Amino acid sequence: MIFAINEINRNPDMLPNVTLGYRIYGDCGTMDILRAALTLVSGVNKEVSDDNCTQEEMVQAILGHSGSKPTIAFQQVVGRFHVPVISHFSTCACLSNRKRYPTFFRTIPSDYYQSRALAKLVRLFSWTWIGAIAVDNEYGHNGINAFIQTAQEYGVCIEYSESFSSSGPPENLQRIIKIIRHATSRVIVAFMSHREIKLLAAELYQQNLTGLQFVGSDAWITDHSLTDIEGHSILEGSLGFTVSRAQIPGLEEHLRRLHPSQFPDSQFVRDFWEDVFDCSLNESANTQRKSCSGSESLQNVESQFTDVSELRFTNNVYKSVYAAAHALDNLIKCEDGKGPFASGSCADIKHIQPWQVVQYLSTVNFTTGEGERVFFDKNGDSPARYELINLQMANKGTMKGVTVGLYDASLAESHQFIMNNVPVVWGHRLTEEVPVSVCSESCHQGTHKVLQKGRPICCYDCIPCPAGEISNSTDSIHCMKCPPEYWSNDQRDSCIAKTIEFLAYDEILGTLLVVFSLVGVFLTVITTLVFYCHIETPLVRANNSELSFLLLFSLTLCFLCSLTFIGRPSEWSCMLRHTAFGITFVLCISCILGKTIVVLMAFRATLPGRNVMKWFGPAQQRISVLVFTLIQVVICILWLTINPPFPFKNLYLYEDRIILECDLGSAVGFWAVLGYIGLLAMLCFILAFLSRKLPDNFNEAKLITFSMLIFCAVWITFIPAYVSSPGKFTVAVEIFAILASSFGLLFCIFLPKCFIIMFRPEHNTKKHIMGKTSNNDIHY
Repeated sequence: MIFAINEINRNPDMLPNVTLGYRIYGDCGTMDILRAALTLVSGVNKEVSDDNCTQEEMVQAILGHSGSKPTIAFQQVVGRFHVPVISHFSTCACLSNRKRYPTFFRTIPSDYYQSRALAKLVRLFSWTWIGAIAVDNEYGHNGINAFIQTAQEYGVCIEYSESFSSSGPPENLQRIIKIIRHATSRVIVAFMSHREIKLLAAELYQQNLTGLQFVGSDAWITDHSLTDIEGHSILEGSLGFTVSRAQIPGLEEHLRRLHPSQFPDSQFVRDFWEDVFDCSLNESANTQRKSCSGSESLQNVESQFTDVSELRFTNNVYKSVYAAAHALDNLIKCEDGKGPFASGSCADIKHIQPWQVVQYLSTVNFTTGEGERVFFDKNGDSPARYELINLQMANKGTMKGVTVGLYDASLAESHQFIMNNVPVVWGHRLTEEVPVSVCSESCHQGTHKVLQKGRPICCYDCIPCPAGEISNSTDSIHCMKCPPEYWSNDQRDSCIAKTIEFLAYDEILGTLLVVFSLVGVFLTVITTLVFYCHIETPLVRANNSELSFLLLFSLTLCFLCSLTFIGRPSEWSCMLRHTAFGITFVLCISCILGKTIVVLMAFRATLPGRNVMKWFGPAQQRISVLVFTLIQVVICILWLTINPPFPFKNLYLYEDRIILECDLGSAVGFWAVLGYIGLLAMLCFILAFLSRKLPDNFNEAKLITFSMLIFCAVWITFIPAYVSSPGKFTVAVEIFAILASSFGLLFCIFLPKCFIIMFRPEHNTKKHIMGKTSNNDIHY
């Protein structure tokens, strides 16, 4: 402070024709500090340090104190007199309250910013499960509460939060040690002074509680007295913030010019001088030391006092003096009409009032010789800039604070931490592996967090995502559902396209159905060739060869139409498969119905000389087949016109795959087609059943009856099987019904005839066929 005041007084550009004076109160204790504050504001006139300088009735600014507790005490007193107080080390966030402390300023950041910085530091290293210990006073409580609030905003959980004081009962410290012993968190945020941290570290050392990672406040993280205790190794690897280091040109030379004659009443200077030079300044004192000669000098002495390599809080004092000087300089240099007071008026420089200095301090803004910008915000706080300090062991068992990074709250949040690639010591060891302090391990991709009942949000179980849901980031709270056409992979960390499933030619089921279909076509063609080669034989002629060949043709189409149901459904295949099936089967049943009517009418013509067959000859048979078939064609045209079948992706039948199928479009159209086929089949069955006992060695009605019985049985069982079969098996059931009924018709109607034609030619005669009923006049 004295160095800065002397430097200002020598500067002709600052406070011209004005000399700054000072009064120093060096007593300790809250009562002495309060007494000094009352003295400063009471207006006691006294010469300060220069015979030509008399002080004003009241001081213009108070610099200090270094502790928050005494500052809070005397600020409430001097604040009533509007005297500005500028502190270099009082960090309590409570002092930012402008209503309680309207004249308080500081050149050190508030603990509010330090608390937030500590919370961000904890988050930076992914420590989500920590303990918090504070000194039991307003400084500790305010700081740790601000830290906890910010830490919780960042998702950090506090396992325990305790406080104790160096002057409190020892039981409090023992209780905290017991809590630490049983805690699962390995990181402790210690918001306290050097006195409390030394007590805590010593007790932890005695009880062999090691492996803890401390995060400390600036009140102790750089304190040189930490190595005085036996268990200081417990604190090795601690991290914390402190104000930035600075260079003050000329300060070292000023310190080295120190001489006891400058401060004859200072006990500190006397003790320091005697200790450095091992001599005695008091000749009358009974001491073993020799008397000081007066020629001693600090010019060539290396001591902690003359070491200016770690100027941190010292620089805050330097800035405090300059802040007050700039405020007074701006006040003195005020131009009328441009002042901060009513009507632009300026202060009376002969009678400066402290409240006027407060006004100018609020707007002070300057840059130091080292390029550091100094100003105060609306709460009297300085901008938050810190160095990140890591306590590492140095030579001779001492610890030193190594700067491993920087923190600047004025930058964007993602750029506030700047690490400088210096190796960090983590809890007793030099390693790049950051300690882990979590209640639960991170949930990997494919899982999500489920909170444990009755525990903080940082304690959770990692549960795999359900099928169809994924989490593609760590520590997911929820699993995301995949889009309808996607499904989760086995790891549940990404959505993959669902498998599209349909009855394909290259799968076993599809191949088997194709083989059976082609076998049916082959057998039908063979049967056609057999009939064609024996077209003049009585058996072929007796069974209406024209309708037989048309029936074989329709059966071939029935076997072939089953192939349209296999393969990837398309718009045309969906329309073709159902209409082709409906028309070909109606054609087939119409032919059988025609044959049945022929048999029935022929054998029912019992009156002699009456030729009934002329009413249902070949022309009428052709027309009946055509009419029956055209009715089905009309039904299919209406179906395709109104609401035709179309390809459809069934996303809901199976969760993990898509069924590509043909939607019926109009269910009425589909069941109308089936119903019409069923109607003709039932009519054919009834007529054939009525003709089953007609006298003949070879009555085709019996074969038709049995074939229709099989046909109806197949399609009756088809309905429940079709409705209940899932996915591509619905198509397989339909193909099976087509093939089964087609084979039934082929085997029941044509197999016996082919057997007689090929292996019993002696039965293929008119006499054998007519048998005892040869008197019936039947025209084939």
